[in-house]
Amino acid sequence: MRIKSVLFVAGMVTGLLFTGAVRAADQPMSQAPSAHGDEAQLPGGVIGVSLQVGAERIGDPAVLYVGMVHPEGPAQQAGLRHGDEIVTVDGAAVSGKTYEQVVRMIRGDAGTVVKVGVKGDGGVRELAVTRVAGDKLPKAPSGAHGGPAR
Repeated sequence: MRIKSVLFVAGMVTGLLFTGAVRAADQPMSQAPSAHGDEAQLPGGVIGVSLQVGAERIGDPAVLYVGMVHPEGPAQQAGLRHGDEIVTVDGAAVSGKTYEQVVRMIRGDAGTVVKVGVKGDGGVRELAVTRVAGDKLPKAPSGAHGGPAR
């Protein structure tokens, strides 16, 4: 499933490459994350995506979308695409979790695998993504952020 038209985007953090972190552990996904957290508390392994929280209509439950996929990152190699809806991480549902909780579920030690469940027409497909050290992910060229093809 691809994003049809998102009426509001409640939050976006650059990466689970992560240049920012979210602060409040009790902040629901429907609220925008803060960029003033302490990233040192997050594990160093990343998968090379940024996430967006949004809904198609005001009042709908918040949904977690892949906003950007690093063109040379492990998420892209595993098959994650811009607009994919993430519904599980390592078999645990992301629904009802805070944004920070989901980030902590996805981040981990470099070299370890995280399984990301993505909603599709045929149900949920699970992709295994091996985390890499954030400083080992090459800088993405300008305009090459894994967005939809034009």
